[in-house]
Amino acid sequence: MSSDLSLGNGLVIPASELGWRFSRASGPGGQGVNTTDSRVELVYDLGSSSALPPSLRERALRRLAARLTPAGLVIVAAEQRSQWQNRQAAQKRLVALLQAAIAPPPPPRRATKPSRGSVERRLKAKRQRGSIKSHRRQGPTEDG
Repeated sequence: MSSDLSLGNGLVIPASELGWRFSRASGPGGQGVNTTDSRVELVYDLGSSSALPPSLRERALRRLAARLTPAGLVIVAAEQRSQWQNRQAAQKRLVALLQAAIAPPPPPRRATKPSRGSVERRLKAKRQRGSIKSHRRQGPTEDG
């Protein structure tokens, strides 16, 4: 299972930079849960990784700051009964998380103003709504 993880764009995390911890998981599995270490923790020390260029590493550290622990980035997977499937799930989550963290920022928003037609429609709707409410306040009519 010691294969490198590809992040795309020619970026690869060597398997030597990934740490694994295994423990007993809760949940489905019956008696097997009590005997197998199917819960997986994938630990990746993002700060000291050589897999990412410094600029991308800094971007990822900034974006993932809330998820970082002293050990690094920890991904937990315990949904499956099998340790191997949980390892696969943890690796997929790490790749998705890092791809999102190193993605370039979106282009800045260009401020626009509403069109004259949309402003007129909004104001007309406000007048209609106000008219409905003002008719409610007038009280009962004499023939009612």
